[in-house]
Amino acid sequence: MAINQDTILRVAHLARLQVSEQDCEETTSRLNDILSMVDQLQQADVGDIAPMAHPLDVHQPLRQDIITETDIRAEVMPIAPAQEDNCYLVPRVIE
Repeated sequence: MAINQDTILRVAHLARLQVSEQDCEETTSRLNDILSMVDQLQQADVGDIAPMAHPLDVHQPLRQDIITETDIRAEVMPIAPAQEDNCYLVPRVIE
């Protein structure tokens, strides 16, 4: 699929962009180059290749699951506006 200058001008009009004649020629050339590279990539035989989530073989380093904050329930519970059975009471959100 080739892109011509009319297509560039139509898209520029729809996007409310002002494109000069020289920019139109350069953009047409660049987009056609990109489309030719995409055509080349589509011709590659990838039937035996498994899909990858990431192009590099990277691993997420995991940290130790250690508690770093202390329990502050005893300090916060007395200042709660409403509480019942050691739980906070909040207004009903979903009816």
